[in-house]
Amino acid sequence: MVEVFFDILRFLIFARIILSFFPVNPHGNPTFKNVIQYIYMLTEPILAPFRSLIPPLRIGGGGYLDLSPIIAVIVLNFVRRFVLGFL
Repeated sequence: MVEVFFDILRFLIFARIILSFFPVNPHGNPTFKNVIQYIYMLTEPILAPFRSLIPPLRIGGGGYLDLSPIIAVIVLNFVRRFVLGFL
């Protein structure tokens, strides 16, 4: 059960990474928009602390590179191993 929890978190973070490459039309499909908002709502409490430690890096052309999802996945893997070590 613990492994499933961490797998779902990792999946949601990767989904958020992929979705960040595509613009969301505010007047588009409301179901799709709600799913995206739900993914952001579930992952933001995990990513926000890492983003406050390492803010997004500005890259050429006005874009930003957010490293918080990568760091969050790495830390979640360590926490997962730690928790599973006690079970």
